[in-house]
Amino acid sequence: MGVFIHPLTDWGFKRIFGDKELLMDFLNSLLEGERVITDLSYLNTERPAEESDGRKTVYDLYCKTDTGEYIIVEMQNKRQSFFKDRALLYMAKSVVDQAKKGNGWDFELTAVYGVYFVNFLLDKNEDSGYFCKDIAMIDKRTGKVFNNKFRQIYIELPRFMKSEADCDSFLEYWIYNLVNMNKLKEISFKDRKAIFGRLEKLASQANLTEEERWRLEEDWKNYNDFFNTLDFAKEEGRAEGLEKGLEKGRSEEKSQIAKNLKAMGLSLEAIKQATGLSTEEIEKL
Repeated sequence: MGVFIHPLTDWGFKRIFGDKELLMDFLNSLLEGERVITDLSYLNTERPAEESDGRKTVYDLYCKTDTGEYIIVEMQNKRQSFFKDRALLYMAKSVVDQAKKGNGWDFELTAVYGVYFVNFLLDKNEDSGYFCKDIAMIDKRTGKVFNNKFRQIYIELPRFMKSEADCDSFLEYWIYNLVNMNKLKEISFKDRKAIFGRLEKLASQANLTEEERWRLEEDWKNYNDFFNTLDFAKEEGRAEGLEKGLEKGRSEEKSQIAKNLKAMGLSLEAIKQATGLSTEEIEKL
């Protein structure tokens, strides 16, 4: 790892955008010329399970703006066959949650935005395209927005190929820093946008506590394990190669976590609950 935390890992992403000032500035850069968010609050990221399927909905970040819009912000490294469907479902749940009981409600809804960073291509067959896909409910004939209460924005990070010198918008400044942060010696564009000084301070490994550094190392390991697993599967060239790689990665991850927890002095029972390993497996570590 370099000077800064890796923003595409789970912990790194939440550390950066768990900072309200940074998240607001990013969202305002994303929506530049359209609207300005002056305040927001973070909401509970875990939604209750539906009785029909028993599944909970868990967002990376879930917030509400000062003017009432709900915004889901997620980072997705792993390709999923129906990721766009999943994103649609999670947004739909946020719409349904607004329903009010009784006859007094006139069905007016607050807008829901889904902002998805994806570390893969949504459509491999698409030869080229801008890195940001902005999806709205439109009239197909006229191209005009039919209902502005439901909007999805996908940021395909592999499509961002611009150099520092080629970036010409606040949004591109942001994406450049995020994509290249693990290689940078200092955060770019601080002379053009003061908020990047805040990003540099928050993302610097030198400013982490011992506990935060431990969490960063675990997160970085998990991130690398995942991509190493993909490489293993590609070399095998078979579906079972992926399954073996995933299983190997999960087993090694649990063992490493258990070792760290033992070193911290946690009880055997606490380690069992945290990792799912047996007493015998933990004692052998």
